[in-house]
Amino acid sequence: MSTKKSLLELASNTTPCDEYDPNSMPVDQARQYIKAFLSPVTKKENINLHAALGRVLAEEIRATHNVPNHDNSAMDGYAFNADDLSEELTRLKVTGAIFAGNPLTGSFARGACVRIMTGAAIPTGADTVIAQERVETLDDSIQFKDVPTRGANVRLAGEDLQAGQIVLNIGHRISPADLGLIASLGIGEVMVYRKIRVSFFSTGDELASIGNPLETGQVYDSNRYTLFGMLSRMGAEIQDLGAIPDDPLLLEKTLIKAAESSDVILTSGGVSVGEADYMKQLLQKLGQVLFWKIAMKPGRPLAFGKIGNAHYFGLPGNPVAVMVTFYQLVRQAMLILMGELKPASTPMFNVICTTPIRKLKGRTEFQRGILYTSEDGNWQVRTTGNQSSGVLSSMSQANCFIVLDDDVGNLEAGTSVKVQLFEGVI
Repeated sequence: MSTKKSLLELASNTTPCDEYDPNSMPVDQARQYIKAFLSPVTKKENINLHAALGRVLAEEIRATHNVPNHDNSAMDGYAFNADDLSEELTRLKVTGAIFAGNPLTGSFARGACVRIMTGAAIPTGADTVIAQERVETLDDSIQFKDVPTRGANVRLAGEDLQAGQIVLNIGHRISPADLGLIASLGIGEVMVYRKIRVSFFSTGDELASIGNPLETGQVYDSNRYTLFGMLSRMGAEIQDLGAIPDDPLLLEKTLIKAAESSDVILTSGGVSVGEADYMKQLLQKLGQVLFWKIAMKPGRPLAFGKIGNAHYFGLPGNPVAVMVTFYQLVRQAMLILMGELKPASTPMFNVICTTPIRKLKGRTEFQRGILYTSEDGNWQVRTTGNQSSGVLSSMSQANCFIVLDDDVGNLEAGTSVKVQLFEGVI
């Protein structure tokens, strides 16, 4: 019997001695809680290889034959048998030529050599190739400048892949290199998990749709557009449900509609302390949800749970906080939901920060940074300046996050910091 707590149990049994603390949950712990309650898609579909980029394999790929399927030359040169050379004999007669896709017909003459092009099959009896730059041509013969070792410049059959070998495992997300690898096996279709379906909407009376004039106190709804872009890059099927005003009946109707047709529901706004309690009340009514106050900046408020069979993420309303929480908490969860078994952690590395940083200890911060090379060629980073979670322009200017752990406080210029590149994440 499973001993894993349900979301409802976690939400109702949060005592001071419990490891779950809704008022100060560390970022890594939040990631673990989310991961523990994800239900990846299981339905499979067979698709053309051209459409497989970014999809997750539902069946393993095995090599149908050796790759390469014959010994071949790694360069343009001359094929010969190493036993035919000696300290005294360093000259061989050229008796033919072999091109890629056109193997030598007839037998290979021992004591001689053949001209061979890159990728061409090594003729029976030959075992070594010398590059054309390492010989001198003399009428119908070549003179060796130096003698290569046996087997030089020969790519052996099965050197890359051997017939029957598992090439890609179930749960692997297909990259551009994988497309070529699968094609090299002559495979034109692959079995993958279906795309996950994601519905999203913004909440708040203050939101105006683009194209309409702003009234006093209104702002344009930018969050749906950043969410659309991030979800599109992940290859999800997307349903944009618009900007929903703070009307409990309308919010409930929208949540129910989203839960009926989605694997994931994303909302922005409505889960911060001091805001209207409509969303909290509705989520408690419709599903199992934890409201987290994560020890991070930006993005302290985050709700996670399930409404029906749909996973729910309630993101903050501030534009930068929406993007930070998506990249740091939602993105990896979605990869797991897509069927990827072990999503790789986003790599981080240390560089010198050339600007001072103000930060309180006790929370993880993701400040926006600009990574650049100094005059001496070393990588350095500087902040984008104003780190307010409402300054969306900082995300456009930045190319990385400066990741500051909870035990880090104010830093002087010249301090080493960890950075996380946007490229490959966004």
